[in-house]
Amino acid sequence: MGYSHRLLLDGLPGAAHRSGSPTVARGTVRVLGMGLNLIGIPLVGFITIRLPFDVNGDTAKELLSTAWLFKIATHRVLSLARQQNLLPGSKIGWKNMFREVAYGIIPNRRYADGAVTLVMGIYESCRTLGVDFRGVELGDWLMFQQSELEYPAKSITLKPNYEFHVTTVRFDGSVGRVVIKPTIPKNYEKLLGAITTKRVGYMGRVVVRDYGVRGSQLWVHGEVQVTIPMDVYHERMARHKRNGGKLFGGVDVNTDRINLAIIDEDSELIDNKTFWFSEVTARGFPKHRAWSIIGMRVHEMLNYAYHHGVKTLFLENPDVLGRLRLMWVRGGDRRHENYNHKVSIFRSTIIEKITMKAPL
Repeated sequence: MGYSHRLLLDGLPGAAHRSGSPTVARGTVRVLGMGLNLIGIPLVGFITIRLPFDVNGDTAKELLSTAWLFKIATHRVLSLARQQNLLPGSKIGWKNMFREVAYGIIPNRRYADGAVTLVMGIYESCRTLGVDFRGVELGDWLMFQQSELEYPAKSITLKPNYEFHVTTVRFDGSVGRVVIKPTIPKNYEKLLGAITTKRVGYMGRVVVRDYGVRGSQLWVHGEVQVTIPMDVYHERMARHKRNGGKLFGGVDVNTDRINLAIIDEDSELIDNKTFWFSEVTARGFPKHRAWSIIGMRVHEMLNYAYHHGVKTLFLENPDVLGRLRLMWVRGGDRRHENYNHKVSIFRSTIIEKITMKAPL
């Protein structure tokens, strides 16, 4: 198995993430090779932070209409792309082929391009995994996003007071603008402030996690996700001392364990250790508890590597993770294909957790 994702251990890993929710914004990442993530930008040197919010009334209505139109546009692009005998090899080519179709449904160029690059990402994931592109459907999600990093991001705009001014599209095609005031963790205030003061290019996404009606009023719970350069994150968030180790670690992720092999510069095996979480694979095991246990094993592995002189970790490249989460597989052998799909998501999620928990 080849390794194409490299982490530098520059300090002691932070405490294990105990909530069971996806771990975010805790990694120092160096990538060998290039890939595209969910939004269609290179994974090299970028990280995404998630900021939760709650809105209601007209703001909730406009966010929902935009998210649904974005998904309809994505469905349409996916449908057309599956009919093509030959698809473009570049993002520019995909936009030239499908932008007009997406824009006809969601009349905002940045969102239309976001839908196109999302489908391109799914296509690239299928090629990587050996999955038939014509046998995939979109998963159960609601969101909308831009496709490029820019400052300021025109459609999902960060303001100096930590508000986000978001362009929305109503079902009748008219365009509006709403304000989202997400919950900002104290340690992110300087980070977000640096984006505006240093005019750092970033990409925004709005994800709808839940919605409903309460007291005759529509409400939405969601996240604003902000993708920023890794070096900006390092400058504002670094807390740990650098690691003086000189060894290399190879990490192999399975469905019930993480294997760590430590070698020196001459490729001589120095040490190896397995970190088990086989109990989480039992049928009916609580999902929340499972991810808490996996998070602790990830922390133990990073802590072990750090204290045994490992400077650099090599992981399998998790580039397809974001795109896998947005689709499900259909086909003649549904059970087999969906099982492999779920295993790929599970393993890639663990790899992502290792990446994000790596010390700064």
